[in-house]
Amino acid sequence: MPELPEVLFVCVHNAGRSQMAAALLDHHSAGSVRVRSAGSAPADTINPAVRQVMDELGIDLSDEVPTKLTTEDVDTADVVITMGCGDACPVFAGKRYLDWQLADPAGKGVDDVRPIRDDIDVRVRALLSELTRAAHPALPL
Repeated sequence: MPELPEVLFVCVHNAGRSQMAAALLDHHSAGSVRVRSAGSAPADTINPAVRQVMDELGIDLSDEVPTKLTTEDVDTADVVITMGCGDACPVFAGKRYLDWQLADPAGKGVDDVRPIRDDIDVRVRALLSELTRAAHPALPL
């Protein structure tokens, strides 16, 4: 049985974009992908507007806490997706890196965070489809 792919989402505060991405991928993958998130300068709590827009989808972030990015996080990931963290993410040979240019939800209300969530959701679903095809190349496209 092949190991599950591991995806790490990284943003500065780990209070918005990376938390939404991790929660969405975890939700959509139903256990077929290991998912983590971290921040280069983590906040104390998750952005309240982010919690609210995720609640609208039935995804509860109330137990999530922003965490500090470590070298080990990057080292164990198969795919590292950065979201505005600049050069704070260590680079390892053999890892796949993607940089998703997304608006920062910090300081924004629910109406402004919803489109960010929806953009992340589209990207996460595409990534999951790609990871699934890579794990099962005999599946039709």
